[in-house]
Parts: sequence; structure tokens; C-alpha cells
Amino acid sequence: MATDTLKSKPGAQGGATGGLRRLLLDNGALTALIVLVIVMSALSGDFLTADNLLNVGVQAAVTAILAFGVTFVIVSAGIDLSVGSVAALSATVLAWSATEAGIPVALAVVLAVVTGIACGLVNGFLVSYGKLPPFIATLAMLSVARGLSLVISQGSPIAFPDSVSHLGDTLGGWLPVPVLVMAVMGLLTAFVLGRTYIGRSMYAIGGNEEAARLSGLRVKKQKLAIYAFSGLFAAAAGIVLASRLASAQPQAAQGYELDAIAAVVIGGASLAGGTGKASGTLIGALILAVLRNGLNLLSVSAFWQQVVIGVVIALAVLFDTVRRKAGVSAPAAGASGGGNKGKQALTYVIAAVVAVAVVGATSLLHNGSSAAAKPKIGLSLSTLNNPFFVQIRDGAEEEARKLGVDLTVTDAQNDASQQANQLQNFTSGSLSAVVVNPVDSDAAGPSVRGANKADIPVVAVDRGVNKADTSALVASDNVEGGALGAKALAEKLGGKGTIVILQGQAGTSASRERGAGFAEGLKDYPGIKVVAKQPADFDRTKGLDVMTNLLQAHPDIDGVFAENDEMALGAIKALGPKAGKSVQVVGFDGTPDGLKAVEAGTLYASVAQQPSELGRIAVRNALRAADGEKVEKMVKVPVKVVTQENVAGFEG
Repeated sequence: MATDTLKSKPGAQGGATGGLRRLLLDNGALTALIVLVIVMSALSGDFLTADNLLNVGVQAAVTAILAFGVTFVIVSAGIDLSVGSVAALSATVLAWSATEAGIPVALAVVLAVVTGIACGLVNGFLVSYGKLPPFIATLAMLSVARGLSLVISQGSPIAFPDSVSHLGDTLGGWLPVPVLVMAVMGLLTAFVLGRTYIGRSMYAIGGNEEAARLSGLRVKKQKLAIYAFSGLFAAAAGIVLASRLASAQPQAAQGYELDAIAAVVIGGASLAGGTGKASGTLIGALILAVLRNGLNLLSVSAFWQQVVIGVVIALAVLFDTVRRKAGVSAPAAGASGGGNKGKQALTYVIAAVVAVAVVGATSLLHNGSSAAAKPKIGLSLSTLNNPFFVQIRDGAEEEARKLGVDLTVTDAQNDASQQANQLQNFTSGSLSAVVVNPVDSDAAGPSVRGANKADIPVVAVDRGVNKADTSALVASDNVEGGALGAKALAEKLGGKGTIVILQGQAGTSASRERGAGFAEGLKDYPGIKVVAKQPADFDRTKGLDVMTNLLQAHPDIDGVFAENDEMALGAIKALGPKAGKSVQVVGFDGTPDGLKAVEAGTLYASVAQQPSELGRIAVRNALRAADGEKVEKMVKVPVKVVTQENVAGFEG
């Protein structure tokens, strides 16, 4: 009785109101996307341009391709947390095979695809025959695939073959290939879900696995195929991503598995299984891309961007719950006739016309109100989760205020592909110049070349950009700094002793250059022996953990070299009373906390780079380049070894 009463309510409310309610519930993701496009168009005059809309498509491509594969898994009531790592591993296998191993490119591509499928099959085997929960099985593969990617690449990016890198280019000079690949993979997903036996099996397994098994479905074998599909799509996404960056990054696509799952859920799939479609997944990926793109154009803080996207994901899951309670997610077969579909199509035609009208009006408003404004500069930092780069930002913002410049700062979170997206957004916006602190020098090249084509001057800070034109490079010499660190530590130890090295994030140019400089400087001190090297990812907590572990194997070390102050401070915490007494620690960067430790005597020295000055000089030179003034190609900010003797007079 209660159920009948509930079902009768919409009709009782009137056809128009009930129909609109059902329409919004049935197509909430598409409605949200239309509203989002209208809002972004109203708020930013740079959003609704052909170049920027193509940017949105490119930026959605990798997430969408991953999400298409994850759709198969979620429809069958599973989860796949490994797709980001599998994408990185597949791309690394391709690049290594074609370059280091000398395998023909076509065969290397096949090998990369087979790698993705193999990872998916392992996931499927662990879930089906090993009886592991999908969360645990794919979490294990996340770690294994990422580790193998680092092992194969030795932590360094590998150049991608030119013949495959064309996947990151455009056709006819305007249509991005990643968008075409996304469309093809989307059509394949729709075909598999809607027109094949295995697609129907996915819905059956997700709806009720036990009932599917009793009805004759070979559920275990079907799950093998489902996870293999997910691995295949992850490999395709990895190849497209590496093509955009012109290199295979061992740390690429970190966290992308969460974006892929979010896109599927935002697109209307249920985490409980049994529902989901390719078009919804595509809309979910576009919503995430539009959000990130629009928030960049609106100069919203990188930290607030994460908050907004998190809220959107939470609202999407909440909406899914409301929808299922309303009974919209599973309408009776045949209940919707051709008339209803016709009404729905007509409604969305009207919605599209309204959207175009509103967007057109806002575009005219932006064009009509364009007035002389202060110059705009975009600053893309590799990360803001490190005091060194925070100081670069602070110095840049201080100089921007002094010069009357509107500065937009973005945080790439040590993700080269995310930085590529941010640089693309800067290029399509009305910016006078761009300042970039590359996550990776090679990966930043294609995006900076895009800025070159748009005649937007680019200034690199702290790290250079390869295979692209920059107006200036404002940097300290990381190699020289590493050598100075080696000299300072070796002389403090009297030229003999045992030391350990805490390395930065694998694959970053800063870690490679500082480590190379330290190794070169140490050659002058044959009495110093390096007994261990371990990465701690430029992170203080990881520095503490890694140092604690190393002390178990090497309790009698005499010194520590950390490739940044954060890891050095973690090492000091692990060393306890030994720090600054029986064990000497040298860091790098000259951060405020590092200098305090130098002053206290627990940190013997820090190779200081004056990051605030880097930021100030970078903005100054970017503005000069935007004004057409001559700028020096290389601007050196000297490094300095800071100890207790000179810390009082040092200014970062």
C-alpha cells in the first residue's frame, strides 16, 4: 500500500511538475553540465572560446578513457583503484621498449596494451578465484604497478617515440587527437554495455551476483573479462597521457583512479552496481574538466579548487541516493514509450537553445565591457605542499602587488599532466605572460610550445623547460648546490665517515640534479662512504620514517644529506639527540624551518636558494617580456651554504 501511494504521488502533482522532476532526476548530470557551462561563461569571458572548449575536451580525455574502463567494473558492483598506476606502467613499458630495448614501435604499443590487460586479468583473478575484495585486490595492484613503473624507468621520465607522440597533437591544426581517441573509446564502451553478451552480464552481476550465477552466467570468467577491459582502457589512457607530455612519467596519473571513479558516479552510475552508461561517464568527466578549467580561469585558489571538486563528488553520490530512493534508477521495462522519449528529446533541445542564448548574451556582455585592465600573469607551481615553493609564490605575489599585476597561481601537485592542463588554460586566457615552475622539464615542453604559438611569453623558474622557447630561466644551480652540500658535509666530518642520502621524489629534475651534484662533489673526498640511499619524496614525515628505518641497518652513521630541508627535518627528528652532535645533517633550500634548525644547531647546514627572490625576479622578468622589453635568457640567483656562523645575516 505504501509503495503504491508513493508511486501515485508524481502523477497527482500534475504532469508538468512530475515530468520535470523525473526529467531532472533521470538526467541530472547533463543538466548540471549545462548549468555549469552557463555559469562559467557568465563569470569568465575567456571560457567560451573555441580554443578553451577544445582545451576542456583534451583535459577530460585521459580521465574519461580511464573512467570508461572503470564503468565496466562499477556496473558489475566492483571497484578498480589501480587504473592510474596501470596507465603509468603501460606508458613506461612502451617508452622503455621503443627506446632502451630497441623494439619496433608497433610491437612496443602492443606490449603496452598487453601489460594493461595482464594487470586487469591479475585483478580479476584475485577477485574471482582468490576471493579478495575488489578494493584490496586493486589497491595491491596500484602499488605493484607503480613500483614496476619506477623500477623500469629508474625513477626518471623516458622520452616517448615521436610516432606515438602524435597522439597528443591535433588534426588539421585544430582538432585534438586525444578528443578523437576519447570519442572512439566512448563509442566502444557504449557498444559493449548495450549490444554485447558481456555487457548484459555486467548489469546482471551488478544487480544480483547470486541470481546471475544461478541463471547460468559464468560469473568468475565474466569478472576476468571485466577487469581485463578496465586494464585495456587504462593502457590506452596511459599512452594518450604520455603522448601529451612527450614522455612517460613513472609518477604520472597519481590519483586519477579517484577522478575516474568520481566521473562514473557523477555520470549516474551506482556504486552498488547494476546501473551506469557510457554517456553518463563522459558527462561526469566533462563536469570535472569544466570545473577545473573554469576555476583556473577565475583565479580560484588551488586549495579551494580541491574543496569545490570534493563537494561536487559528495553531492553526486547524495543525488544518486535520492534518485534510487525515488525509484528513478530502475524504471520498468517498456514503461517509457516513444512519446516520453520524444518529450525528453524536445525538452533538451529547448534546454540547449536556452543555454546557447544565455551563453551568447554573457559573451556579448563580456565583449562589451572589456576595458583596459592591469596586466595578468599566470604562475604554475609544481607543488604548494612544500615551503620552498610556497616562498616562491609569496615572493611572486609580493612583486605582483608592487608592480600592479594581477597574478593567478595554480598548484600542479607534482602532476605533470595537471600542470599541462593549467598551462593550456593560461594560454587560452587573456594573460600577458606565464611563469612556470615545471614538474618535469620535458613534460612541460608541449604546453609551453602552445604558449609560444599564442605569442605569450613564458618565464621558467627554478627548473628549465626542454624543447620550447622561454623568455628567461630564473634559477639557482641545483647541481652546484649539491656539490656545495657535499663539500660542507665532508669537511665537517673531516673527510672521512659513513653517510646516508635521503632522495627527493623519483623522476623530478630537482632530485636528479641535486643528487648528481652531491655525487660529483663527493668524488673529492674518497674517505666518505655512502652506505644507503632511499627516496623520501621531499616530505618531512617520510623523511622521519625512512631515516628511522635506515638507522636500524646503519646505527653508526656519521652524516646525512637530504635533498631538501623537509626531509632533513624529518631525519633530525629520527636522530634525536644525535642530530648536530654525533651525526651531522645537511639539507637544501634554506626554508624558514630549516634555518631555525641551523640556528639551533640540529641541522649543520642548508644549501639556500633564496626562493622568495626567485619568485620576485620571475614576475619582474615576465612583465618585461610581456611589454616587449629585452630579457636575459639566464638569470642566476646564487646559492649559499648557510651554517650557524652566517644564518643570522641570511635573508631568503
